[in-house]
Amino acid sequence: MKIINVGASVTASNDKDAALLREEMRARGQLMINLMSSPGSGKTTLLSRLIRDLSEVKIAVMEADIESAVDAERIEALGAKAIQVHTDGMCHMDAGMTRAAVEALDDDAAQLIFLENVGNLICPAEYDTGAGLNMMILSVPEGDDKPLKYPLMFEQSDALVISKTDALPYFAFDLEKCAERARKLNPQIRVFPVSAKTGEGMEDLEAWLLERLAAY
Repeated sequence: MKIINVGASVTASNDKDAALLREEMRARGQLMINLMSSPGSGKTTLLSRLIRDLSEVKIAVMEADIESAVDAERIEALGAKAIQVHTDGMCHMDAGMTRAAVEALDDDAAQLIFLENVGNLICPAEYDTGAGLNMMILSVPEGDDKPLKYPLMFEQSDALVISKTDALPYFAFDLEKCAERARKLNPQIRVFPVSAKTGEGMEDLEAWLLERLAAY
């Protein structure tokens, strides 16, 4: 198990660094997806399902957390390459930190590289990591009002995955209202209600990811 400590990036030009990293990864044919959500939304569970379902695609994962290596160990157990990134107290990843993680991953064969960002709906939305896509997860238990409370996260995301739809009977979560609120902030956002547990909705999300990979 490889664990690296990246700490805080010292760059003062994050956007420039992010654009350069994105260009380099595009030249290698690697699509990096910045996966953002609050803790407990099901990021690692979703990734585990994608790794199993998209067996024809080489997937690698960079797990960013303040501490621990639990998530990376879960991903490695599925046969995908993973590294744990310790952010030394930082609540987000930026472009410099992400480049350090990509270099430590050292996997030129990976086609899809997921950056599982630090869990919260504020800081990660403020920093361009150099990813080709930004994807966020909002779980049903969190409530359908989150676009009203954390607008920047929805504005910056290419896709909204509404996870744990198998729990809909137990929570007052309005899928249509949540999607409407998200699209009001970001008319281009794609919305995918899914349950990684049952597989409901996963085909649409996986087809979209394969389309974006093919077009990258």
